[in-house]
Amino acid sequence: MTTVLTRPKQAEEAGVPSTRSVLLVFAGLMVAMLLSSLDQTIFSTALPTIVGELNGVEHMLWVTTAYILASTIVMPVYGKLGDLVGRKWLFVGAISIFLVGSVMGGLADSMGTLIAGRAVQGLGGGGLMILALAIIADVVPARQRGKYSGIMGAVFAVSSVAGPLLGGYFTDGPGWRWAFWMNLPLGLIAIASAVFFLKLPQREYSKPRIDYAGMIVLALAATSLVLFTTWGGNTYDWDSPVIIGLIVATVVLAGLFVFIENRAAEPVIPLKLFKNRNFNLTTSAGLITGVAMFGALAYMPTYLQMVTGVGATDAGLLMIPMMGALLISSIGSGQIVSRTGKYKVIPIIGMFITALGLFLLSTLTATTYIWIMCAFLAVMGFGLGLSMQILTLVVQNSFPRAIVGTATSSNNFFRQIGSSLGAAIVGSLFVSRLTDILSANLPAGGTGSTGTNSLTPALVAALPEAARTIIVNAYNDALAPIFLFMVPLVLVAAVLLLFVVEKPLATHIDEAEGEQSLNKEMLDESLSVGANPTAEPVLSVRTGLIRVVDTNEGSGRRTRL
Repeated sequence: MTTVLTRPKQAEEAGVPSTRSVLLVFAGLMVAMLLSSLDQTIFSTALPTIVGELNGVEHMLWVTTAYILASTIVMPVYGKLGDLVGRKWLFVGAISIFLVGSVMGGLADSMGTLIAGRAVQGLGGGGLMILALAIIADVVPARQRGKYSGIMGAVFAVSSVAGPLLGGYFTDGPGWRWAFWMNLPLGLIAIASAVFFLKLPQREYSKPRIDYAGMIVLALAATSLVLFTTWGGNTYDWDSPVIIGLIVATVVLAGLFVFIENRAAEPVIPLKLFKNRNFNLTTSAGLITGVAMFGALAYMPTYLQMVTGVGATDAGLLMIPMMGALLISSIGSGQIVSRTGKYKVIPIIGMFITALGLFLLSTLTATTYIWIMCAFLAVMGFGLGLSMQILTLVVQNSFPRAIVGTATSSNNFFRQIGSSLGAAIVGSLFVSRLTDILSANLPAGGTGSTGTNSLTPALVAALPEAARTIIVNAYNDALAPIFLFMVPLVLVAAVLLLFVVEKPLATHIDEAEGEQSLNKEMLDESLSVGANPTAEPVLSVRTGLIRVVDTNEGSGRRTRL
């Protein structure tokens, strides 16, 4: 038997954009990612002032949690819809929703309105990050994607520095509402970039069959999960009917979701993803990373302001060591992956370094020197930079391009669940512990005419020395020990990543990138099923298509991968 294999078409013929086109697309995506990542951190330094002005310290954690929860819910939806109908105009729509939420937040006159605006922002922001990652997978081969992923991680690092800085600048200057208004010009730039420069490879799309039931049940399950972790032990007792009801609802809805997905024509999170070993391992590790990262990021600027007495802008500056270290390790690890094709050991090392950083942060006291705090933050940032983007790359390299959006969004959905849990659990523990410590140690009237619910850094600085010392120590004792609780979690993530199978990174884009083994299995099956044993098949392998021709009979069949 003679077998003739024709090589895939050149990238240009296959509809893959040129390098110039990729760079133009990438520039537009970076603007959108800047929007999304800025909004996760810009309020961290402004938060004490915002909740003081709007009289809502007890609702402080919802300013962060509302955004993360909303973006988490819609991530799988954007990923699946992008695979079904295309990503360009979905991307533009996500930016538009984000801008509507920004206007709502900018006009907010109460904590309720502010939180609602943040939730709407999250509904758009969840699409910005996921669609950007999936679009890069559409146009850049996995082997080269490492350096792009590293730059994406660097953008996140830069925006995480710029976010607290801008939040502090607006708070100390024109007002915290400008943290919302600044999104409008950036959003319009991102929309223009997408409309004019986003040229994706042409694909054929069949009429989509939307999994509405799965999307609704998934949203309800995620909401119940975050609510019981947020309210438990804080707004409601753990054994209260509300919390027990939410826990039961989470379990029941999760079971119902699995039932629905097992029967859906186009499931929003296909259960077959969980048959992939690397997906399960990296998704679990990503969830844990989300808990650690956002548990620290969400409340460290508040800690720095209240404990060290620095202003909002200075608190943002003090986060630079963490984000600078994250930037260096993210870009460096991406370059290493692109040059060597090896990636397994890097995130494992990153997890151990992250665990070390969390342990060091747990040792902080109210009298720790500021430069030591910055050094501890840098250690944690360096570890996170080695882990974050490479875990996404591993997932994308394990699935065909036709479902890369779904795989990416599913992986990031669980990472965002970790972020939601991290912000919610740490926030709940922090606020609960802070309230208990202040109630136990602060004498009645110790804050003057201002209650503990309206404390701001400026008001604390103006208090008598005795009261100020109690409040500062309360903030330290409420937050620092929580970091120690997260160390074992991150070590578990490191152990999980030891079992990742390091597959070769694809060097070109086709319909089944990352699944060369799948191509071979289907090819073998095509030869063994229904073939004439005396025939001499001629195989023409093209992008995503295997054509098996029985030359003895002049007939053949095609198999779409």
